[in-house]
Amino acid sequence: MYKLFRQKLLQALSIGLLSQLAWSQPAIPPSIEPMVSTFPSGSGNVERWGAIEIKLIGPAEGNPFTEVVLSGRFSQGGRVVEAAGFYDGEGVYKIRFMPDMVGTWYFETTSNRPDLRGKKGSFNVMAPTADNHGPVSVRNMYHFAYADGTPFRQIGTTSYAWTHQGDALEEQTLQTVATAPFNKLRMCIFPKHYEWNKNEPLLYPFEGTAPAKWDFTRFNPAYFRHIEQRIGQLRTLGIEADIILFHPYDKGHWGFDRMPSGADDRYLRYVVARLAAYRNIWWSMGNEFDFMTEKIPTDWDRFFQIVQAADPYHHLRSIHNGSILYNHTKPWVTHVSIQSGSAAEDFERAVIYRDIYRKPIVFDEVKYEGNLPQRWGNLSAEDMVLRFWQGTIAGTYVGHSESYLDPNEIIWWAKGGVLHGQSAARLAFLRKIMEDGPADGLDPIDKWQDYPFAGKRGQYYLGYFGRDARTTWPFELYKAELKDGMKFKAEVIDTWNMTITSVDGVFEVKKRGNYLFADKDGRSIALPGRPYMALRIVRLP
Repeated sequence: MYKLFRQKLLQALSIGLLSQLAWSQPAIPPSIEPMVSTFPSGSGNVERWGAIEIKLIGPAEGNPFTEVVLSGRFSQGGRVVEAAGFYDGEGVYKIRFMPDMVGTWYFETTSNRPDLRGKKGSFNVMAPTADNHGPVSVRNMYHFAYADGTPFRQIGTTSYAWTHQGDALEEQTLQTVATAPFNKLRMCIFPKHYEWNKNEPLLYPFEGTAPAKWDFTRFNPAYFRHIEQRIGQLRTLGIEADIILFHPYDKGHWGFDRMPSGADDRYLRYVVARLAAYRNIWWSMGNEFDFMTEKIPTDWDRFFQIVQAADPYHHLRSIHNGSILYNHTKPWVTHVSIQSGSAAEDFERAVIYRDIYRKPIVFDEVKYEGNLPQRWGNLSAEDMVLRFWQGTIAGTYVGHSESYLDPNEIIWWAKGGVLHGQSAARLAFLRKIMEDGPADGLDPIDKWQDYPFAGKRGQYYLGYFGRDARTTWPFELYKAELKDGMKFKAEVIDTWNMTITSVDGVFEVKKRGNYLFADKDGRSIALPGRPYMALRIVRLP
């Protein structure tokens, strides 16, 4: 299905649908699915899980960012949802809302300013279009699904500062993800000042003078318009935007990593007010949060609580570690985002995190495919793909990025652009296998033993042998949910060469010993003696 999303953008680019702008900032293409302005006309139409925008004209004097309070009450029947408004500059105020039910909705504004208070209207919410499945949330404890129930099998990538690189490179990044297998992209709100990424951005998030003279009480709306427009384009492509709210890759250069607490809190509420109505938002409180030495542990708890309270749609919330893990058992954490270079290299280690946290586990950083001198940036493509498969067999999810040296310092991990490695095609192959699997997700079949299979007991088995170059595998399945006489078909999967070969015949199982069911005739499956092989075994009706 993700191919349809990419075709949509490519077609739009080819016929010029992205040539006109939503505001007066040249050469930034808008999303194909626009925000809808409903006020002052007071009526409009939007699809379910789309976004509707109420635009109001109000006071521009003083400091509207701190002195004006605005929100909207959206109602349908007896249900009421409140969404905070925000100041968008030049006397313009906006409230955005993502309706989750079809039918007629009504709204009324509230404010501490009379010219923004009591504005009323209505709009009609239609059924969603085919590519709109709603926001992603946790499903079946360890997995994800869209709001309409469609499973979401995470195949993510990271390009931290791609929205701070200028139109040409950013549009190239969009073209790349349009044909890549990724359905989630991790990205920073703040710019990045780090190795291979020390160019100044074109815009800054606050009023002031670069590099470090900022008025943290006044946002730069153009900066956030640019980011939200890119998020809208990812939404059109069916890609979730995993928004990193804070990061340590500033080191005081701009000072966004060491703002006072009041500025931190005000920034979080402003970002949530602007972005929460996009259905493809995930919130990440911080990347390598423990490396931000100006913050203390209770700051991160507060950040989670602010975002949770401000977001009326309850988008997914996580935090990413450097050396120290956050306490992911806390109730405001919806899923676990982990950096580990080794856990996903072994499915038996990866699965432990599921047992500890009892939430979806995403190994968002397992080192990167590339050739940097740093150990975190020089995985081979084979090792990157192996980590994805091992994580999948553990019932977890894995993230990708690339870090190949470039004379112009355009590295995907930092700036986007184009992909150079060999893993992306193999991850597309894995994604298709995941999507053809059980709708409830892949869970370990027997996590208490060296048994490299995930799936649904008694129905579906996906096994992966990693670097083990086997020549044969005895047809033996863990006993749970099996009975004598059940019949199965098997396929041999070459995860590197991306081939699937059917195994001749039908395997009928019979109980053998205390823990296994085996083929009643004692047959085995021949394997080619190469690494990175997998098996798919499916029960016949």
